[in-house]
Amino acid sequence: MARKRRSFSSEYKERVARMVVDDGLEVSGVCRDQDLGETAVRRWVDQLKAERTGQPGEGRPLTAEQQRIRQLGEANRRVEEDKELLKKASAFFARELK
Repeated sequence: MARKRRSFSSEYKERVARMVVDDGLEVSGVCRDQDLGETAVRRWVDQLKAERTGQPGEGRPLTAEQQRIRQLGEANRRVEEDKELLKKASAFFARELK
């Protein structure tokens, strides 16, 4: 019977990935000890390595810095959209006043 899909916090994923990257533990050993699948742990390790080099990685960010970068990027996108809307509105009202 297949396992029920579990979800883990970013902090937990980062901690498990650090066991492999920083502590030098084997992925298979960490998976066995934590009752996790190897594919998931390898993905978390790859993401941690990518985030440490400044790349966004795939999926939800693990490190606090990457989470903050993603939040700021989303906020910046919203500001740019608002700015474009205001440009269009000001051009529309400028034509109305003539």
